[in-house]
Amino acid sequence: MTPMTRRKEMLAFSRPSLGDEEIAEILHSMRSGWITTGPKCARFEQDVCEYVGAKHAVALSSATAGLHLALLAAGVGPGDEVITSPMTFAATANVVALVGATPVFVEIRDDLNIDPACIEAAVTPRTKAVIPVHFAGYPCDMERILEIARRRNLVVIEDAAHAIGTEYRGRRIGSLGAMTVFSFHPIKNITTGEGGMLVTDDPALAEKVRLLKFHGIQKDAWKRYGGKEIPQYEIHFPGFKYNLTDLQAALGIHQLKKLDGFIEIRTRLAARYRALLAGAPGILLPVTPLEEGIRHCWHLFVVLVDIDRLTIDRDRFMGAMLEANIGIGLHFPAVHLQPYYLKAFGCRRGTLPKTEFVSDRIFSLPLYPKMREADVDDAAAAAKEIAARHLK
Repeated sequence: MTPMTRRKEMLAFSRPSLGDEEIAEILHSMRSGWITTGPKCARFEQDVCEYVGAKHAVALSSATAGLHLALLAAGVGPGDEVITSPMTFAATANVVALVGATPVFVEIRDDLNIDPACIEAAVTPRTKAVIPVHFAGYPCDMERILEIARRRNLVVIEDAAHAIGTEYRGRRIGSLGAMTVFSFHPIKNITTGEGGMLVTDDPALAEKVRLLKFHGIQKDAWKRYGGKEIPQYEIHFPGFKYNLTDLQAALGIHQLKKLDGFIEIRTRLAARYRALLAGAPGILLPVTPLEEGIRHCWHLFVVLVDIDRLTIDRDRFMGAMLEANIGIGLHFPAVHLQPYYLKAFGCRRGTLPKTEFVSDRIFSLPLYPKMREADVDDAAAAAKEIAARHLK
């Protein structure tokens, strides 16, 4: 057999798109002497509110912190159940366990998002909240989820770590559920290095999250030290250290301005992938119907390895991609099959067959604004060549 085609240089799986504007804003913060939570965080919060259509935003150290505080603000704790998707990063479920509640995993649909019908079937008297995950930037069926939540008196906390800029029926994600959480990790569509944001229309929830994010103190450092007030403070209840810094917000301010442009590039590159990989033997593409009013922000481009038609499994396929100098990601192995959830909550293989089918086959191809069309061509060609070499 002839050797595999290999790129001369490694194609990175992901790279942030940072420019001179972000650098200048960081330098401004450094020269101002104010580098922790301060005026730039407040500005970034307001910018995100205006962009997504929410009334309140709280800048945080990560999306994980946002999910944790959202559950606490909603009063979720020991004895409660929270329904969520198993097709997500473990943070979504970990925070449920951390507040003492029980994560209840239900099936996904062909678009890899949580199935509303399965949410309905899983509700019990102990169910307190639902965490839908907008997988890869494609929106969940929020109309049905919100209708179930209203009827069954559940709190909806949207895990939108993948979905800043995603739109559902003409409305941006962040303007729908009780609380929505975004991520600004370097792999995401915009970045603050590390960081996250919780948005809500409920002033009481926003205030609770603001207290929880910094030790239960009502006034943050900017309010205590940024003016002429005596820097006194009161602890209203035990909180955490989950605040974002101005150095990080300096990135976010300019990244947010570029987001729509980033999504346009991602959409174009994703369309090229779909055209190149459509019908390729050994490769399956998730179903993501792009209906009117839906905007997929294309955080990830995932494919499924059709292992039933191949002589290799998904992990060996990924290894071959790396050998071809194509970076890859694994988004995601199903959470309910992780060792902790098998032991702590009695999860087991065979209970969520659609999710498990995807979990055994899924991986992610490179997708980011700095990519060229030729890079997409190389990644798609490598995937097709590996599949062709290992067809049964």
